[in-house]
Amino acid sequence: MPAATTTRQPPPSRSSKDTGRRDTLTPQRWIEAATEVLVDRGIDNVRVDVLATELSVTRGSFYWHFRDREDLLRQVLQSWRASATEQLTARLQQTSPDPKAQLRDVLSLPFRGRAAIRAARIELALRAWARHDAIARQAVDEADASRIDYISHVIESIGFAQPEAHQRAFVLYSYLIAESQLGPVGTAAERVARRRLVECLLQEPLPLAASQPT
Repeated sequence: MPAATTTRQPPPSRSSKDTGRRDTLTPQRWIEAATEVLVDRGIDNVRVDVLATELSVTRGSFYWHFRDREDLLRQVLQSWRASATEQLTARLQQTSPDPKAQLRDVLSLPFRGRAAIRAARIELALRAWARHDAIARQAVDEADASRIDYISHVIESIGFAQPEAHQRAFVLYSYLIAESQLGPVGTAAERVARRRLVECLLQEPLPLAASQPT
């Protein structure tokens, strides 16, 4: 049975404690708590009772914001996609109109300190969840496709034809995932060498006429 499938139960009665906190304990706070539990303890522990304990409220508080556990899990996935794909892509595009500058920023993502480490931990947990859950699998697949599509369009801007740009984008994206998920493998010099190797994928293609044998 997929991890996101639960039997819906009627919400417990709301206590005065819940009523006092429903305006201050936002849906995003529940989503953040669920994400932390997902990362630290896995999807099976993302349950209403566990989260209520983490947030020091009764279970009734949960139902002010979510229909059931499935509703929360879907919103966890939506929140992740918004922050880790849509908003990130928008920031990269706004940083510079120069496609090469955008690609340099993309290549730096796995090395951005604590933010990169946290993002990698969340993504690793989501990918583990997606191995057993169709909804999570779809969310991860859509995020991967969106990211590769963005990188492909930027590489096209350098001068590559679409099919080749997409292939190079896939290789570059695979490198980013490997660097973020595997952690600091090798020495600093080796990591620089790997990055330089990937940067070779971004060298401007020769004009067709110049590439023909004489």
